[in-house]
Amino acid sequence: MKNKKNSKKAKTKNMLKQIKENKKRLITLIAILVIIIWCIYKLIMFVKNPTDTFSVEQGKIYQEEKATGYIIREETVVKGSNYKNGMEQIKIEGERVAKDEPIFRYYTSGEENLVDKIKELDSKIEEALEKENTLYLGDVKTLEKQIETDISSLYYENNIKNITKIKKEISNNIVKKAKIAGELSPAGSYLKKLVDERKEYENKLNEGSEYLSSPISGVISYKVDGYEDILSTQDFSKLSSEFLEGLNLKVGQVVADSKESAKIINNFECYIASVLNSEQAKEAEVGQIVKLRLPNEEEISSEIVHISNEETKVVIVFKIDKQVQEMISYRKISFDIIWWSYSGKKVPNESIAYEQKGENQIAYVIRTRVGYQDKILVKVLRSNDKYTIVDNYESEELKELGYTDEEIRQRRTLTLYDEILKKPT
Repeated sequence: MKNKKNSKKAKTKNMLKQIKENKKRLITLIAILVIIIWCIYKLIMFVKNPTDTFSVEQGKIYQEEKATGYIIREETVVKGSNYKNGMEQIKIEGERVAKDEPIFRYYTSGEENLVDKIKELDSKIEEALEKENTLYLGDVKTLEKQIETDISSLYYENNIKNITKIKKEISNNIVKKAKIAGELSPAGSYLKKLVDERKEYENKLNEGSEYLSSPISGVISYKVDGYEDILSTQDFSKLSSEFLEGLNLKVGQVVADSKESAKIINNFECYIASVLNSEQAKEAEVGQIVKLRLPNEEEISSEIVHISNEETKVVIVFKIDKQVQEMISYRKISFDIIWWSYSGKKVPNESIAYEQKGENQIAYVIRTRVGYQDKILVKVLRSNDKYTIVDNYESEELKELGYTDEEIRQRRTLTLYDEILKKPT
């Protein structure tokens, strides 16, 4: 009998234990299901609205606008009387020249015939030099070594400007070598006759040529377009929107090389005149420093040196002292004006809401963390069309705005990588 009672108690105990274990399993299962459902809900909401939040980042914002500009330079055109004969460049495009230095020459009449005869003689002189065994003078050896070096360097050079310069040096050194050879050769020798004949043709060529020298120091350019006196640095007051737009210049068009003249350019500074109608342009001031982004994507500082206000437009002249030489080939360009830039905690404009505190409207954002949301007061530093740079308030600043000590103690602050709502309600 006693054994039966003990057996019954054991069964009851086991049943109660089983029920407890089942309850635990059920609770655990329910908890797991709740977590799974919550995760699925969050995943669905994220897929459905992937851009409901924004991660605060350290960034920079700009206030900029696209513009077209007319290049104005200090330019002095050099042109002689024999410009119809055609010209030969002595100094190449973009080369720096000193005052009174020869820069180009006009061909003499009948030059083509003289040049052909000189070329023919050069070939004969080269052949004669190869057979000449008595030239051991140091100057000749130096010239030969230089000629070999220059010829070798041509194989590795891909800059047209440098190739032209090297070829000219090779030609000059060959002529020098030939002249020395002629002087060393005995009177009446074949080589001396060839060299003397070449000198005679060369003298005729030089006598009929008109050489032009640089009137000032600067950089030479053969890209003469006829606007050198029209777009002058002498008087910016004549620059109006009607005047500039009436020039009918094409943006980005490369100025062609002239066959009749050259110009000397001040390569230390130039100016860009632009017709604008933005609010920033209308509020601009002479002496203001802004950044310009040029067609080659270079960003450079620029000073506003002239402003002409019109009824609906404004003409602004920017002075630049960098990238000047890169502008030589153009008269009208497309560029960006960066009126200002600002760095700090960057948030979208749509993330910012406002609350009224006394007479002030205070900006705030809503931060979200693991399902909880906090209102965070932020100080707006600078805004453009899309983004705002914000910072946290100091305690003293909040006190001045009317917040209590308790409100200040309980405030939250915004940090980098915080997730904030894009559209707080």
